[in-house]
Amino acid sequence: MDRESIHTKAGQLQDIDDKGRSHYVQSAAEKSLVRKLDYIYVMPFIAVLNFLQFFDKSAINYASQLGIMQDTHIDADQLGWLGSIFYLGYLLYQPINAYCLQRVPLSKYIGGLIVLWGLVLTVTCEAKNFSQLAALRFLLGFFEAGIYPCCVMLISTLYRRKEQAGRLGAVYICNGIALSVGGLVGYGIGHMNNVLGKDPWQWIMIILGAVTMLFGIICFFGLVDTPKSRFLRLTKEQEAIVDERMRDNAVVRTEVIKRNQIMESLREPRFYLFILASFLINLQNGALNTFSSIIINGFGFANLDAILLNIPSGAVDCVYIVAAVLINRYYGYTLVTACGLLCFTILGLILLLVIPLAQAKIVGLYLCWAYAASYTLLLVSVANNVSGYTKKAFYSSCITVLYTIGNFVGPKMMVQSQAPLYIGGMVGYIVADALCIACLLGAHWFMARSNRQRLANPQPNAAMFEDMTDQEDPNFIYRL
Repeated sequence: MDRESIHTKAGQLQDIDDKGRSHYVQSAAEKSLVRKLDYIYVMPFIAVLNFLQFFDKSAINYASQLGIMQDTHIDADQLGWLGSIFYLGYLLYQPINAYCLQRVPLSKYIGGLIVLWGLVLTVTCEAKNFSQLAALRFLLGFFEAGIYPCCVMLISTLYRRKEQAGRLGAVYICNGIALSVGGLVGYGIGHMNNVLGKDPWQWIMIILGAVTMLFGIICFFGLVDTPKSRFLRLTKEQEAIVDERMRDNAVVRTEVIKRNQIMESLREPRFYLFILASFLINLQNGALNTFSSIIINGFGFANLDAILLNIPSGAVDCVYIVAAVLINRYYGYTLVTACGLLCFTILGLILLLVIPLAQAKIVGLYLCWAYAASYTLLLVSVANNVSGYTKKAFYSSCITVLYTIGNFVGPKMMVQSQAPLYIGGMVGYIVADALCIACLLGAHWFMARSNRQRLANPQPNAAMFEDMTDQEDPNFIYRL
């Protein structure tokens, strides 16, 4: 049997094929609800949140070209440590985050974290030496650490599985926009010499920190974090539709931490493949976010020009993610597409290593950003294919832990004595990407095998409001 049909309580006919792709006709009431989520109450908040989160953590990249190294007496190796220390704070916060995801309302939790990291970023303008910068970077990572898992949980809770790829893609498109806009902002602030006695790198911290704190207050009071929030002003018809959407995304929010769902995760081979892929793919992420301006500077471009040349990186990042989301929407093959994008990254790394022309190296650097779209699709696969609230929170937190370790280790592979090519690091990232491809294909195979077995032996419909996991629900079909 290749396809099964499900008549929903909302009066829709929904088909699910052997790749887990659903096909249904959206009513006018549901379209109205989705527009509220997309344009007013959820996605605008998530977009700005991720823009600021990426921009703020990358501020050290722009500051490296605007005098922070000279003013605080640090060298390139210490700058690499600052990139890594951020992720040490990120890592140590994850157990706290896993608990808070289930115990604290997401809007209050997210808003509080944003205000705290904005305050830390503002204070960074007064750092005088490496020790002070290291402490502040640790705290910045500590308070930013909960954001990506919160975004995944928000989107998983509020959107159908078919809708989630585009919304998670939007999260990472905002990173690309931040990379591009960051170049322009950094270039502009780079001309604020001795304004009110502050250097340009200090103004980056002050301006970004103040904007971030203001947005945190707005999130605290205005972000919708539940499907039946009073802000949505649901009609009776839309309330029934929300119930159906919750059955479709198979995520029922609960404050009870269910240990059996954690143990189920630990018994799944795909769990280890997903978290290992998260580690491998983010080795280069930590390095590029910290060193991209320095790498471009090493090609022979001046400091401010090196900041400007980061702008196309963000644009290319957005193009990759949009392409990945569209392919996923129309054809599926989420993890297979992620593997194809990693091949572009490997090609870019090879160009950085072997082509002597600076212009070709720049092209190679831009190609490297395909890994960001691959990571986006990895998260899409997890959001689509892991059900049970505790299980999804555990998956997301563990993936973030390995994301953090990868970002911590990655900058340390960029050894100063190998500048400007950083041969050891580049070869290491190529090997990591190849291993990541193997992990993603393995996870795809395990889910495809399960789909074949379930479609060949359909079971009677089970109750869907018992916070069931994808293993417990015999009719759960993985989206490939």
